[in-house]
Amino acid sequence: MTNQALHFGTDGVRGRADTELTVPVVRALGQAAAQHLDAPQVIIGSDTRVSSPALAQALAEGFAAGGVTPLLLGVAPTPAVAYLAAQEGMAGAVVSASHNPWHDNGIKLFAAGGHKLDDATQRAIEESWHSTPQQESLDPGQWADRPDARYFEAMVASVEPQALAGLHLVLDCAHGAMSAVAPEVFMQLGAQVTVLHAQPDGRNINERCGSNHPEALQKAVVEHQADAGLAFDGDGDRVVAVAADGSLLDGDFLLALSAIDLLEQDRLAGDTLVVTVMANLGLRQAMNQAGISIYETPVGDRHVLAALNKNGWTLGGEQSGHIIFADRATTGDGLLTGIQVMDAVRRHKKNLGTWAQEIMQKAPQVLLNIAVQNPGEVLVAELGESIEAAQKKLGQAGRVVVRPSGTEPLVRVMVEALDQGAALTVAKSLATEVKRRDADRSSL
Repeated sequence: MTNQALHFGTDGVRGRADTELTVPVVRALGQAAAQHLDAPQVIIGSDTRVSSPALAQALAEGFAAGGVTPLLLGVAPTPAVAYLAAQEGMAGAVVSASHNPWHDNGIKLFAAGGHKLDDATQRAIEESWHSTPQQESLDPGQWADRPDARYFEAMVASVEPQALAGLHLVLDCAHGAMSAVAPEVFMQLGAQVTVLHAQPDGRNINERCGSNHPEALQKAVVEHQADAGLAFDGDGDRVVAVAADGSLLDGDFLLALSAIDLLEQDRLAGDTLVVTVMANLGLRQAMNQAGISIYETPVGDRHVLAALNKNGWTLGGEQSGHIIFADRATTGDGLLTGIQVMDAVRRHKKNLGTWAQEIMQKAPQVLLNIAVQNPGEVLVAELGESIEAAQKKLGQAGRVVVRPSGTEPLVRVMVEALDQGAALTVAKSLATEVKRRDADRSSL
């Protein structure tokens, strides 16, 4: 596998760990990144995948060869790495493929101060990476293993002591990086905690669990008669919630609750919420009714963060559960989001599910993910007239978004309409055309 075969997507670099994102490839990436991150030191964390320790070591070797001293945290959530990078003024790196299966892995990079890289820096690193020769070994240089408890302490201190006393929460840690952190934090805050999927073995990360597979959490919340549940992804930068009745509350609901709560606390700078193009119409309507402005960005929490930083706003995020409290963090943080939402529930003396439904009613939405063999950008560009026709058919009451995935070989088709059946019909029609065009290109 050559360096040229991999590229930065919406959230770093990802690939199959044994054939694409190999030790020599990652070592070369570290060496290339060292030239552009403008920091003398880099904090490196990783998730619980079986491939992560070797890739973290390779990344550290690359940084060291490039003149940047790496500090290895071991297993650590992505937001913990970003937090410590911000505290120290260092760069940051995480070995993780987030919500992807165990056999994939990835590299996320943070500039000095804990912010995700801008497009120009990513391009510069990628160009250097693609021209850096792969080496089976490098002088390991000097680096240090440095476990750090400050992120844990900051999460506990983010709300009042014992703020969650009296709440019974079920946590799904996805057998990932939050497994050793989230349960302890919520217990420190006074909650009764039931823990699911917190026994990582290197291959069970995200397997039928976590934010992408919340079915077990939904069942457990009802069975345990808990007040709510929270499901994290493999590296802990996203979260979704489950209400007491087992209903799922995605990032749109959590953004709505958080925006209203911050507005009441006079913490919502500019009375503005930053969302991506995938945000549900129901969220937009709810914010309009609350007097909160919506600012839209492309998909990817780094685009959300860029808008927050540029305009001095406080809150933004994605339907997937990447939510950024910019007055408290420099990246999406599932643990911080869970704490903030449950603290708001406690302060308002509300049932999470009831409160969410009072604030927001989701418009029917269909999301189809179509596996493709050809570049998604090319296929989506060819669908321009079909997308326009579908949008015209739905009119003002509907919305069509077709985009290539930035992390997987998929084209995502999202359709919203007042009627679920209408949304499904349009989405299936577009999905069929994506498959046809992909097959046509593959046969050439």
